[in-house]
Amino acid sequence: MSALAVKSLHKIFGSRADEAVRRLAGGAPRAEALAGLPATAAVIDATFEVRPGEIFVVMGLSGSGKSTLIRMLNGLLRPTAGSVRIDGVEVTSLKPAALRRLRRDKVSMVFQHFALMPHRTVLENAGYALEVAGLPKAQRRERAMDALRMVGLTEWADKLPHDLSGGMRQRVGLARALAAGTDILLMDEAFSALDPLIRREIQDQLLELQAELGKTIVFITHDLNEAMRLGDRIAVMRDGRIVQIGTAEEILTDPANDYVAQFVADVDRTRILTAASVMEKPHHVLDVNAGPRVAARALRESQTSVVYVTGPGKRFLGTVTEDEVLRALRENRSNLDGYVSGERVRTVTEDTAVADLFADCAESQHPVAVLDDRGRLTGVIPRITLLSALASATPDEAPHPPVPPPADPATGPAEAELVGGEEIPA
Repeated sequence: MSALAVKSLHKIFGSRADEAVRRLAGGAPRAEALAGLPATAAVIDATFEVRPGEIFVVMGLSGSGKSTLIRMLNGLLRPTAGSVRIDGVEVTSLKPAALRRLRRDKVSMVFQHFALMPHRTVLENAGYALEVAGLPKAQRRERAMDALRMVGLTEWADKLPHDLSGGMRQRVGLARALAAGTDILLMDEAFSALDPLIRREIQDQLLELQAELGKTIVFITHDLNEAMRLGDRIAVMRDGRIVQIGTAEEILTDPANDYVAQFVADVDRTRILTAASVMEKPHHVLDVNAGPRVAARALRESQTSVVYVTGPGKRFLGTVTEDEVLRALRENRSNLDGYVSGERVRTVTEDTAVADLFADCAESQHPVAVLDDRGRLTGVIPRITLLSALASATPDEAPHPPVPPPADPATGPAEAELVGGEEIPA
């Protein structure tokens, strides 16, 4: 079951809201559908689900409806129509007391402008939600101090908010949400008031905390780079409607319309796309127990100078070359064990950014091997494939790859019927 599910959610400000919802149902642009009607549509037919432990980013320009949307998720605004369910509970129909319990036990919110109480210390601000919940003072202090430790502010526990920098105040707001112990965090433009360097530092801290805690986070931002960096999935909003939902790679490589394409046009794709998105399937992969004649045939058929070899559990071991296959044949060996080298081919993980592949590709004579989290070979990246990915990046932002070394004639493509200049028996 999803942690949070939204279906056909609308928010109309003004009168004749029901008629506005009916007019908008046809999909006409907001201004056209509501022409002559004393109503403003902030959110139109929003539908999505957020998985447990996911960072779901809602991105859009000012006026797109994203802040109105997040305020409906915890009942700060009542929707005009539609459904919001948290852990299967319908939020839109909750009475005030039940809604307060939901905010106390299930959902915390981090605001854009910190929302700290200036007369309370950092520790007291961090533990405020626990005070409202009626926890004993000693327990409040322990949990608040633990939250401050997570965000690196234990030494500032007795200071007042005005003694802190903007980035530190935002960390107090984050600590307050963490101290509450809720499974869901709603973050409304939480980092937009920070300077760029501090903002990146807080983003790093959020990602580290998420790796440790596995919270479900709905994060609102107008910053595309922030969305691409933080989001497991991203919802792009325009004029109150969600126009696309997908991963950063999906939105970059397959934008839903011209608006999304223009929105992401200036993104440095080499920082977003990963090895998994550009890799190719290797022509031949052999088990280490395969015989040298099988390896010779694979070299001949694939017209390559190496064959990739795996061992128990399909774990990648390395490669064998033409010369090694010839040696195994002369020695009348029954398998490739002892002839495989893991040194000549560079390896990367599937989530390695394209921007970080250039050095490996330049320094390796053969296509870079891409491994999954269990060390299994899932693909290879030839230099030409990487250069093609580079060509699709924004010219002004794309990194310049190192110049690859000249090809070694001794390890060039195999001839059709020869390996290393000698005929190999079939």
